[in-house]
Amino acid sequence: MTAILRYESRRLLRSSVILVGVFAALSALYFSIFPELADDAVELQEAFPESMLDFFGLEALHTIEGFIAAEMYSFFWVLLVAVYFAYVSAGTVAGDIESRKMDLTLSNPVSRESVLAQKAAALWVPLLALNTGVPFVIYVGSVAIGETIDPVALAMVHVLGIPYLLVCAGIGLVLSVALERARSAQASALVAVFVLWLVESVSNIDPDYEWIGYVTPSRYYDETDILVNREFAFFDAAVLLAAFALLVLVAAGLFLNRDI
Repeated sequence: MTAILRYESRRLLRSSVILVGVFAALSALYFSIFPELADDAVELQEAFPESMLDFFGLEALHTIEGFIAAEMYSFFWVLLVAVYFAYVSAGTVAGDIESRKMDLTLSNPVSRESVLAQKAAALWVPLLALNTGVPFVIYVGSVAIGETIDPVALAMVHVLGIPYLLVCAGIGLVLSVALERARSAQASALVAVFVLWLVESVSNIDPDYEWIGYVTPSRYYDETDILVNREFAFFDAAVLLAAFALLVLVAAGLFLNRDI
């Protein structure tokens, strides 16, 4: 039975297309200012204190890779897109329970595990749309201004970013089955992802507190290292995939024992 998967996939299509459009508009804006900024980027980077550079992931701003990593990925992708995945996932189960749709769904010959799995699997829509549309827009934009961004590094930013986004979605999924109301689950997921990102960013400033960042998903995804230094942390991606699998198992256990 894949009716739930098809329905959830259609439901996510519109927001996914809108997100790609937003990134296209942002890309056009940033590419338009890069040629003028590139000449002063080294002086601008030197003007920032080291702690600020670490916090925002600023490196090699005079290159197109460093500029895009800082302006597009370090905030919009790592935080806002992550929040989107957590928010969407947090509303899946809780929203259906609150609206009583889940009663109708479970009256059919379908297990709770299947319902949860299909709702999680529907995330393929935004994953595919964002991880194909955004790199295409960025590559075309770089060529349009006479720059050449490494297509392999650009592709790997998105390939290795999938496990990170899945973990954020997993956080939302757990909250969706743990909390009573969809709004509470979505707000909690938004706050959780933001706080985890903030903790990891702050932990980079002081070496004494660096260990705190190891419990945050963003510690295992460094977009700047991938784009600027071509360092592909496959082990970190595997850690994130394992964390996502664990979160799905926790969500399934909570959902099976939940009184609906």
